[in-house]
Amino acid sequence: MNTPSHVIINLAIFSKLPLPQANLAIAIGAVLPDLPMFGFYIWLKYVRKMPSREIWSKAYFEPFWQNIFDVVNSIPLIVIGFAIAYYCNWPIAQVICLSMLLHCLFDLPVHNDDAHRHFLPFSNYRFISPFSYWDPRHHGGIVALLELILVLLATLQVFPAIHSWLGKGLMLASNAFYIVGYLKFYVFSLMLGSLRKDRLPKSP
Repeated sequence: MNTPSHVIINLAIFSKLPLPQANLAIAIGAVLPDLPMFGFYIWLKYVRKMPSREIWSKAYFEPFWQNIFDVVNSIPLIVIGFAIAYYCNWPIAQVICLSMLLHCLFDLPVHNDDAHRHFLPFSNYRFISPFSYWDPRHHGGIVALLELILVLLATLQVFPAIHSWLGKGLMLASNAFYIVGYLKFYVFSLMLGSLRKDRLPKSP
């Protein structure tokens, strides 16, 4: 799933937590598993000047980067973090860990060849799902539509409880981005591809 989706959906699921500043902790936990990937992309794209296609097809799969990505997506390590936070009575840290855990559980069934090793350090196993949240070769259009619907429904639930105009604006911008992105990449591109096929000369 896309990072803003994790934030909005996690906020909807944990919206009833009776804890001051819970929303900020939920948002931090929802973003943390993807945070190294943002740094990775910024470094290679804007500092190393590497083409995006090479970033995602080659650099992403290098062992150094995979280890970094997988450590912050490790379910056992997150559970251990939650146990430590619970023992030390750190409620904010507990919420962050719960939000990270939910992020990983939502990611687990929608990653194909880009799957994480969610069970480090006890196992290097990767669950290669038949579904992808972005790849059309693995039902990406269907999964992206389901994600869009979930985000819209979660926004309807969460929006009234967000008191910051910045938060409301970011949520609306995320919804607009998803709608436009879905139409562009999964609707208009398919229609354009179909039209191009129709215009190709048919073999005798």
